[in-house]
Amino acid sequence: MTDTSQERRRFQRIAFDAATVLSQGDHQWPVELLDISLRGLLVRCPAIWHGDPQQPFTARLSLDDGTQVQMDVQLTRDSQGLLGFLCQHIDLESISHLRRLVELNLGDSSLLERELAALSDN
Repeated sequence: MTDTSQERRRFQRIAFDAATVLSQGDHQWPVELLDISLRGLLVRCPAIWHGDPQQPFTARLSLDDGTQVQMDVQLTRDSQGLLGFLCQHIDLESISHLRRLVELNLGDSSLLERELAALSDN
């Protein structure tokens, strides 16, 4: 892995399954969530896809307990049937849920604190 790709991987990706919908304008696409981090998400490209990569998207994740996580995202990767999105904005309630989700899945609060510090450096 190059130094640049290591820098981009400062955030732990968490394999996670949650009902996820991408939207852009009047269009919506249910997608398969592959992983998520404090900085973005990776999904499988839906069969019918016509999103504009130059325009922002909204990602909505519905967790099992009825909690919703919503973030404004930008498409940064579209290859081999995968779409990678970078979080541009997330509200306080959603980041609190996402932080707890990451904390539970990392199993190490020091890793979470390191990721939060890296997030504030961006």
